[in-house]
Amino acid sequence: MDYQRFLKVDDKYYISTNSTYADDRTRVLNDSDTFGVFDRWGDIQPIGQEVQGLYHEGTRFLSALEIRLNGERPLLLSSSIKEENEVLSVDLTNPEYSDNGTIVHQGMLHISRKKFIQHGACFETIQLTNYDTQTHAITLTVTAHADFKDIFEVRGMKRAKRGKSDACYMEKDTMILSYRGLDKVERKTEITFSPHPDTFGNQQVEYRITLAPQQTYDVEYSIQLRTGDELTKAISHDEAMQKLTQQLQDTRAIITTVQTSNEQFNHWINRSKTDLVSLLTDTPHGKYPYAGVPWYNTVFGRDGILTAYETLWVAPEIARGVLNFIAQTQAQTSNPARDAEPGKVFHEIRGGEMVALNELPFGHYYGTVDATPLFVMLAGAYYQRTGDKTTIRQIWPNIKSALQWIDTYGDIDGDGFVEYQHKSENGLTNQGWKDSFDSVMHEDGTLAKPPIALCEVQGYVYAAKVQAAQLALIMSDKKLSHQLNQEATSLKQKFNQSFWDKKFQTFILALDGDQLPCRVKSSNAGQCLFTGIVEEELAHPLANTLMSEDMFSGWGIRTLGIREARYNPMSYHNGSIWPHDVALIAYGLSQYGFQKEAQRITAGLFDAALFLDLQRLPELFCGFDRRPGEGPTAYPVACSPQAWSVASVFLLLQSLLNLRIDALSRRITFHWPTLPDYLEHIRIERLQLGSEYATLEMHRQAYDVGIQVIDKPNDWEIVICK
Repeated sequence: MDYQRFLKVDDKYYISTNSTYADDRTRVLNDSDTFGVFDRWGDIQPIGQEVQGLYHEGTRFLSALEIRLNGERPLLLSSSIKEENEVLSVDLTNPEYSDNGTIVHQGMLHISRKKFIQHGACFETIQLTNYDTQTHAITLTVTAHADFKDIFEVRGMKRAKRGKSDACYMEKDTMILSYRGLDKVERKTEITFSPHPDTFGNQQVEYRITLAPQQTYDVEYSIQLRTGDELTKAISHDEAMQKLTQQLQDTRAIITTVQTSNEQFNHWINRSKTDLVSLLTDTPHGKYPYAGVPWYNTVFGRDGILTAYETLWVAPEIARGVLNFIAQTQAQTSNPARDAEPGKVFHEIRGGEMVALNELPFGHYYGTVDATPLFVMLAGAYYQRTGDKTTIRQIWPNIKSALQWIDTYGDIDGDGFVEYQHKSENGLTNQGWKDSFDSVMHEDGTLAKPPIALCEVQGYVYAAKVQAAQLALIMSDKKLSHQLNQEATSLKQKFNQSFWDKKFQTFILALDGDQLPCRVKSSNAGQCLFTGIVEEELAHPLANTLMSEDMFSGWGIRTLGIREARYNPMSYHNGSIWPHDVALIAYGLSQYGFQKEAQRITAGLFDAALFLDLQRLPELFCGFDRRPGEGPTAYPVACSPQAWSVASVFLLLQSLLNLRIDALSRRITFHWPTLPDYLEHIRIERLQLGSEYATLEMHRQAYDVGIQVIDKPNDWEIVICK
């Protein structure tokens, strides 16, 4: 996902940090395919890189929105997003002004703004209150503009031609702005005001209000975002808020409640849960976590799978939705323009004008090497967690198709490893999770030549075959199960022989198209641990390498070691820190018995969250060494919230507890669970076990952790391995 602002390099598009929106002046609201980026006043300002706006289905439907009091911008008192992520609440006041010769001092008038988004619409209430002892005449204006830019235009792409914007007009109480794209689709922004404005002109409405002392006056407006011939029924503010509140409550209910003795840790968990809920979108196939706001507010294959994996123990319904969605969107035929091949799982699916016109390949784009084995891996983990045979039977043809892709299309050069080489002219050059153009290199910094076999991808393939072998037994295919187990065993042996670097005490990043090793220290090697492909005797030296000063910054594990030629702590993938990457490594370390290391990693990310706005872990942050008394350095174009980042806290907790849930044997197992000094106890409520639930408490003791069972199904057992 490396094209936040497009730079053309050899006809490919890559990130430029010039597209930054992420500063303390922005507030983000989102619901399904609709999101808004506002300034702290609640306005949309065409300033800087001009990324503020109200977006829907890949198009910016509002590029400017401003309120003025007597022609002046109000003064900001406070601005915050409510705990449930649903409402932007802003408090403003008047600057000093003259009312017919009488000076009205600053702070006499209060302006409250409450704004929320509900799929396809934005609602706001502006309440004015006069706290002066005198009556005052007030003029309130609301101005709006819409450029209807495709989100890729906002992010920097230039277009030779655009569609046509029609003149703004007023119809009763509604301001209407419209645009007919080159895709022949009409897009409209309809802003309906209540009460009726006193005047309208130049895309601006005006209210002339007289306020007596202590009197209030409310203005409400709704912004409906319409695409094509859709006839979405406009609903009231109250109806929309009730619908949004119920939607959030219903979604929160599918996620297990976790509470600890540490209030700051609780806030981190609750913020992460709230962010995850805001990103979960209902699809015809179940819930799917959109990757991140603002630029990745859509479905991504890899991101959805790993988010589901991170949250599998607390919210298995997410995994079910992801598996079903992927099964319905799996590639059926070869299409080089989209990097599609039969059985392959998509990279991303988008809408919008530019995608519809094939100016970009990202409508249904399949340029990812790892989403396909990760899909199979998640399916196996989901079955073990839930015992849901019905879902596995439904997607079994898709699992077999994914396995066939791995063997037929994934191994490009026939060496037994899965590689990638893009075919789409405008597709991604690198197709692992580090998909920047410069993220795979040799020791001297030279970029690797495709086809490229990444180390962690071989781990995903290994885990996929192990999991699929178990699923094949469920489907009564013993022959396939035996074959997959043999293939997994062979791959593990060959991988450890071919990818282990004795000098660096880690796995090489990749093998390039000439079978030359990319001998650099990277976090990719750490992800091999959670797949189980690492031989036991190599796990200890690998753990030492990952936790060395080269890799561990104090906040988390860097994507690239500090002594590497391309190391840059401010880069997207070559030295930065990605919370989801770090969490996967911590989980892998715990699986190999390195609980102290998992604790240290968890503490680093927890400490980082304490410094961050809302205690929200962003997509990534810079990889500088931890400095006393300072927080981590922000990466300017990081998405926040980002699904697999906010979900990382749940996998970190699972790593600390070394918790495994096996629905097949109806057993919850804790393998040498540990709790750090800052967590005296953890309470897990409504842990879903089939159609029933369990409540458990863990208490830190002198030398171990005690487990207390508050409630559980009668046929389940709790096992502690020490």
